[in-house]
Amino acid sequence: MIQTLTPTVILSIIIGYFLVLILISYFTSKNADSNESFFLAGRQSPWFLVAFGMIGASLSGVTFISVPGWVGQVDAKTGHTQGFAYLQMVMGYMLGYVAIALVLLPLYYRLGLTSIYEFLEQRFGFYSYKVGAFYFLLSRVIGASFRLYLVAIVLQEFVMNAFDIPFPVTVLTTILLIWVYTFRGGIRTIVYTDTLQTLSMLVAVVLTILGIGSALETDISGLAEMVTNSAYSQVFFFEGGWSDPYNFWKQFLSGALITIVMTGLDQDMMQKNLSCRSLRDAQKNMFAFSIVLFFANVLFLSLGALLYIYAMQVGIEIPASSDKLYPVIALQHLAPYIGILFIVGLIAAAYSSADSALTALTTSFCVDFLGFNKEEEKEAEQKRTRFYVHIGFSVVLLGVILIFNALNND
Repeated sequence: MIQTLTPTVILSIIIGYFLVLILISYFTSKNADSNESFFLAGRQSPWFLVAFGMIGASLSGVTFISVPGWVGQVDAKTGHTQGFAYLQMVMGYMLGYVAIALVLLPLYYRLGLTSIYEFLEQRFGFYSYKVGAFYFLLSRVIGASFRLYLVAIVLQEFVMNAFDIPFPVTVLTTILLIWVYTFRGGIRTIVYTDTLQTLSMLVAVVLTILGIGSALETDISGLAEMVTNSAYSQVFFFEGGWSDPYNFWKQFLSGALITIVMTGLDQDMMQKNLSCRSLRDAQKNMFAFSIVLFFANVLFLSLGALLYIYAMQVGIEIPASSDKLYPVIALQHLAPYIGILFIVGLIAAAYSSADSALTALTTSFCVDFLGFNKEEEKEAEQKRTRFYVHIGFSVVLLGVILIFNALNND
């Protein structure tokens, strides 16, 4: 077994990564105190950075540590492994992104929206507007908390327990760090930090795959052959009919509808699109994003297959929770640099979904419930209010994560 990274080294990596995010925040938040800059980055975001950064926000910690584990999960009814079935849903995502680019984005840009839920007021009236915005706040708080919780429990087990740091302190520190680099620059900072975090995740996955190849003494073509010839490589599932949870049409149509609802009607994801310079740029962003996202998921699924193959070949016991397969192999069985990359990718996954969620929650509450506008004489007052709202949602995220932990321990 290769010598594992010590908790002290891992903690140093986390601190170093955070300092890089602070540096990015320092430069991107200059002259970014206005509502227009915080909410929409002055509508000057480069579309290619938005597209690439959105990959990280879409993948999140769930994809980073859960999707590779899904590959080897066995369906209780059929007795077959899930394999690459998730890719069927990703194909549906791409159809949903086309609908967003051609139908929803033109509508949002024509109306000049800051919060996409402002459309509900114009189309359906006051109460529909408030209910839609409220359900976004509720769903995003729960979703962002769960994603951050999933990453926090991995950090707790592999790092913080060694220092006898309790779980609430781990979560509090994580949320505080996210708050520090987002509270001033808002979406302008998020566009750049998410770009770094997406790159960190993808580099971690690619080099982990290469690290497994080195450990198994094979090259890329050999790894591809291993995956293709394994029991995990099935992509399309038609034979089980509609009752099969992995049926192609069920997965494909679900993916398309999920994307329209969870991206096209979600302030968190659409806020980045609305920060682009024009509708055309936003549409280019959406098309490029969908293509890159597809291949990113292929990478994660391929990694999952190789993790199971590697575990079987070297005699590693598969953890009871498939979410821990990637951490166990990366931190305890591969070269130390793989462990370092895994930690960076894990932190990137946690921050990329949580930081944009915190910014979107602040934007929606300020615009949809406090009625923020762009009148210069109110900017100073609104800036202070925005500051407290940002703190408030940080506290809410902390509380929900601690509730998840309490329920899980019970």
